[in-house]
Amino acid sequence: MDTSGEIKSKHYIADMMAGVIQEVGEENVIQVITDNAPVCKAAGMIIESSCPKVFWTPYIVHTLNLALKNICAAKNTERNEVVWTECNWITQIADDVSFVRNFIMNHSMRNVIFKQFSSFKLLDVFDTRFASVIVMLRRFKFLKRSLQSMVISEEWNSYREDDMEPIYNMVRVCDTDESTLHLVYEMWDSMIEKVKASIYRHEGKDLNDTSISPFYNVVYSILIDRWSKNCTPLHCLAHYLNPRYYSDEWLREDPNRVSPHEDEEICTQRNNCFRKLFTTVEERKKVKIEYANFSSKSNSFDSFYSIEDRWVLDPKSWRVMHGSPAPLFQKLVLKLLVQPSSSSCCEINWSTYSFIHSLKRNKLNPKRVEDLVYVHTNLRLLGRKCEEYKEGSTKMWDIGGDAWESFDGVGTLEVASLSLDDGEGGDDIDTIPIS
Repeated sequence: MDTSGEIKSKHYIADMMAGVIQEVGEENVIQVITDNAPVCKAAGMIIESSCPKVFWTPYIVHTLNLALKNICAAKNTERNEVVWTECNWITQIADDVSFVRNFIMNHSMRNVIFKQFSSFKLLDVFDTRFASVIVMLRRFKFLKRSLQSMVISEEWNSYREDDMEPIYNMVRVCDTDESTLHLVYEMWDSMIEKVKASIYRHEGKDLNDTSISPFYNVVYSILIDRWSKNCTPLHCLAHYLNPRYYSDEWLREDPNRVSPHEDEEICTQRNNCFRKLFTTVEERKKVKIEYANFSSKSNSFDSFYSIEDRWVLDPKSWRVMHGSPAPLFQKLVLKLLVQPSSSSCCEINWSTYSFIHSLKRNKLNPKRVEDLVYVHTNLRLLGRKCEEYKEGSTKMWDIGGDAWESFDGVGTLEVASLSLDDGEGGDDIDTIPIS
């Protein structure tokens, strides 16, 4: 939408969202996803009040990115003194990496020498990109041997896994338009446990060690604080309705796990959602009975195959195969199981727009730009339908969105998409003709 000249207030954003909801049909909308900016959150609250069955949910990757910024770009203020004490070494490393990167890439001769040892680039990731510090550090670590060869220095003796890899991996999973809403609640809990294991391993401690890790305590408090602010009833309900989390196999993986219907927080949020989604007492009574049968594996859900398939099948397939005895419940679940947890497709569109409507082409009218963005985005979507997108050498080539530098003096643009999964042959090329 062309919003130039408009004040992006909460009411303006809410009105735009409401218009789209009415166009699609309120009964077909489960949630609106925005970033965590106060104005967007306020607009989400307006939508929830005007559309009783629609939820506002925060962009989960934005939440993760804010947590990473607290950890990796800690600031020395009175409020954050403890965080700074434990995490400032990460900030210092990131500054050192940026210095080395600029030292090489901003000098033509050094850059030419570096290219003799590596077909990859040293990434300069914009701060607005999610997990930008982690992406930059991972690329730098990947190119360590090339840098050593370039400066003819001694080889390092050992490699260590970075302590933020679990967070990075969750960003990778959620920063797509795939159906992940029903996985976020459990993934966040598992991510915290993996972060703890990684930090304790790095510090040479046993997980059962009773001694305190000040660094882990700081990271843990940041992750919990971010999750507490951004966990919504819809996250809890989606987790609640996933049949896999009731299977014995899933529960046996970790002795601390409990089924969703035994978790007090999830049950409370579930009831809040039921009151919002089912407006009559009769509907709520029916859906509660259907859920009770599902969670207790009784009545129509007590067959051997129904119970076994909770672990074997993916949640959507299980609902299609075994959910018919609970029609109200099945209809709700099938809607939730196709929901994303992030607005990545919008982020990619914004990046594409800023690429096309650049300083060199700032006279393009909004309709022309809209058409070019439409064509580019749909070509990208068609590319995702190919088997090579998930299995081939260009796997997940556009996961990072569009991040381009200057293109002065070019006609046909051959753009290096700096993917997180670049192969050894170098960056993949996305050719976009611009007239």
